[in-house]
Amino acid sequence: MDAIVLLREDHKTVEKLFKRFEKTAEGDLAERREIVDKVVEELTVHAWIEEQIFYPAAREAASDTTDHILESIEEHHAVVWMLSELKDMDPSDERFKAKMSVLMENVRHHVEEEEKEWFPEVRKAMGRNLLTELRERLEAEKEKAPRDPLAVPSAASK
Repeated sequence: MDAIVLLREDHKTVEKLFKRFEKTAEGDLAERREIVDKVVEELTVHAWIEEQIFYPAAREAASDTTDHILESIEEHHAVVWMLSELKDMDPSDERFKAKMSVLMENVRHHVEEEEKEWFPEVRKAMGRNLLTELRERLEAEKEKAPRDPLAVPSAASK
C-alpha cells in the first residue's frame, strides 16, 4: 500500500459512514450522532495528514498540481468548519441533517477531484518508492493528528 492507496481507503471509510447516515431513520438521533462523531474524527485526521504531509510532498514532486492543492486546502477550510459545527450540534436541531448533507456533497466533490484529476498526476511524478515511504509518514502522523477540526491548518482564515 502506498500513500495514495491509504488516502483512498480513508475516502472509502468516510463514504461508508455517509451511506450509513443516509439510511438512518428520521428519529434515530443516537445513531446519527454516533455516525457524525466518527465522520468528524475521520475527516479531521484525514485533512490533517493531507495538509501536513501529503500536499507539501505532492507540490514538491509535481509542481503542476499546485492549483489543485490550493483548491483542496480551500475545500478543507469549508469542511473543517462544518465539522466543528456538527461536532457541537444537537442531532435534534432541525439543521443537523441539512448540514450533514451539505458536508457530504462537499466531501464527495473533493474526493472525486482528488482521485480522478490529480492523484494520477502525483502518482506519475512521485513513483512507487516515494509513495510507499510517504504512506509510512502518513500513518505515523495519523497517531499524532488532532481530533479537533479547528486545529487543522486550513481552518485558519488568512
